[in-house]
This record gives sequence, C-alpha cells and structure tokens, in this order.
Amino acid sequence: MGDFWVFGYGSLMWRPGFAHLETRRARLMGFRRSLCVRSFVHRGTEQRPGLVLGLDRGGSCVGLAFRVPGELRDEVIGYLRERELVTSVYLERTLRIRLDDGEATDAVCYIADRKHRQYAGNLDASHAAGIVVGAVGQSGRNEDYVMSTVEHLKALGIRDHWLEEVARLIGH
Repeated sequence: MGDFWVFGYGSLMWRPGFAHLETRRARLMGFRRSLCVRSFVHRGTEQRPGLVLGLDRGGSCVGLAFRVPGELRDEVIGYLRERELVTSVYLERTLRIRLDDGEATDAVCYIADRKHRQYAGNLDASHAAGIVVGAVGQSGRNEDYVMSTVEHLKALGIRDHWLEEVARLIGH
C-alpha cells in the first residue's frame, strides 16, 4: 500500500507522536472543531466532567494533514487507535480533505460519536465555557487545555473564532 494521510485538528497538530514524511495545512468539509466531548479522566471527572475537542458535524475545519509512509501504516494506525479510541467516543473514518494546494485526498480522521455517552452536543460558547471553568482531571485544568489549544492554533496561523470566544469567556 502507498502513503496515506492523517488529519489532525487538535493536539495531533502539535504533538502527532508518529513518523510522517510531510505536514500540510488542510480543510475537512462537513465537520467542525468543537468542545463536544465530555472528559471524565484527562480534563474532568465523572462527577465534574470537562470538555475536550472532537470533530462534530457541520461547517468545516482547518487543521494539519500528515503524510505517512505506507510501510508504517499498521504501526501508525495502531498508535492512533490506542491514543484516540480509549473510550470509543471517537469513530475512525476515512474522509476527503483538501490540501493547501487545492488537491483533494483521503485522510484518516477521528470524529465524535454522537451516540456515545461522552458526547456533549452542540454547545454555544457561553455554555461550553461554563462547563470548562473549574473542571480538573488527571492532565490538569480544563481551562489550561482550552487556552493551550487556542495558543497553538494561533501559532499555526489557524483561527477558530468559536474556540477563541470560549477562551475569552473563561477569562484567561
């Protein structure tokens, strides 16, 4: 099999954790970056869930695409499944993305499973901010996760107005 692409929209963009040959800016149509996944471990608890990113239906999402050598397919897919599918809140899909030069190609993507109990739904920015504030999990404060994500996106030249509004509302 030949090389394949992996689409990152959150921490995969700045911490992919797998070997790749090239990184390109890309857009996924039909899905948007959203704080739509309740976090019971890393950024919250069962009693006080936080929110983490997922790809949810609607709109589009600018992220990064990583071209992975075909001979590493099994290793990289195994790593991604271990990383992304721990609680099965994400579904692995191969979806069409458009690279920064206009070329369309397929990429492995992890989208939020709307039927999973951790799916938080389509929240407005103020509701999302209210859930984020005060939530803490094994990986730290939920506010820090949101702020770090916004800072990383800005450093990559990617604007996410909804997420930036959540960050503004949490007051950091």
